[in-house]
Amino acid sequence: MNVFILCTGRSGSVSFIEACKFITNFSAGHETRSRLLGNERLNYPLKHIEADNRLSWILGRLEMKYGAEAFYVHLKREAQPTAQSFMKRFDNRGSIIRSFAEGIHLQPIKNLTEEDKLQVCLDYVETVNRNIEAFLKDKPKVLTMNLENIQEDFKVFWNRIGAGGNLEKALEEFQMKHNKSEKKSIFKKLLSK
Repeated sequence: MNVFILCTGRSGSVSFIEACKFITNFSAGHETRSRLLGNERLNYPLKHIEADNRLSWILGRLEMKYGAEAFYVHLKREAQPTAQSFMKRFDNRGSIIRSFAEGIHLQPIKNLTEEDKLQVCLDYVETVNRNIEAFLKDKPKVLTMNLENIQEDFKVFWNRIGAGGNLEKALEEFQMKHNKSEKKSIFKKLLSK
């Protein structure tokens, strides 16, 4: 059985995979095949746990390859902190949020105000979460997990997939910051308007 962690990004997926590295009966990786095309894009080894927020844009292909056979996790984080984290990366060339603004919404970022950028981030979070929910509605092996309750939710996940290994060490990974955005955000200022 393969396990897919579906998420918006900026929601703890790197920490999740770091925790999964303490599982001995599954391999685990973060965005391990995101640069590949065609059949190779989704050619994961058996008994592998993969977190990749870009999977939310190729759910039809994920359905064709794995369908109801895989175990799916919808990893969520509250919308406001997720958008805040995306705001810190908005102007980064090649970022998914910038691609969403310019490629999906056809909004050149040079024309966007900070308020506009915030709205794009919130729209992205809403869109991706709804895409994932629609994909998962008929899947038999699904678990929704919340970053805000990750310690307890991860124990449920561990049991549901029949994980072996060191759960205590895995849970310690959620005490560390992984893939932290460094740029100072003006998100709180925009919310207070």
